[in-house]
Amino acid sequence: TTKKQWYQRRVRGEVKQVKILGVIAMIDEGETDWKLVCIDRNDPMADSLSDIQDVEAKMPGILEATRDWFRIYKVPTGKPMNEFAYKGEWKNRDFANNVINETHGYWNALMSGQNAKINCSNTTVTSSKSNISVDEASGVLGSQPDKSGDGPPVDASTQDHCFVSRTVPEKVCH
Repeated sequence: TTKKQWYQRRVRGEVKQVKILGVIAMIDEGETDWKLVCIDRNDPMADSLSDIQDVEAKMPGILEATRDWFRIYKVPTGKPMNEFAYKGEWKNRDFANNVINETHGYWNALMSGQNAKINCSNTTVTSSKSNISVDEASGVLGSQPDKSGDGPPVDASTQDHCFVSRTVPEKVCH
């Protein structure tokens, strides 16, 4: 018998049709960073998952482990642990869809030029007031200072791996 793989690695930039299941509100350096939980519509489990409570029922512990990972993943780079709004509770599909609709509205306003403080020059959103040609974009990029090089050395401690088996206490790094 062959074991079905429930997780498939995706390529950066790949567009997939997904089913939204829920969301958590991570606070990253003082700003809300919404983390959506979704599943590929073609995943074998997609029919059995409709909302965030289904995720916990079908895959016990995965939401807790995911929240823990989001809490600590920047610690090796010297940043503090992330915090969460709503007491770290995962919010349901309806809440997540409201977040998506609200943030999409902000993006539409940004692309329509309603926020003059932000330069939205782009070559892909043809309906945007800030749409520019590829030649114009090349000119903008060509006028920027040269930032070649490898950048600062990577601290070896950021290459360490650790295993977290349960919810990380708030004072783990103190």
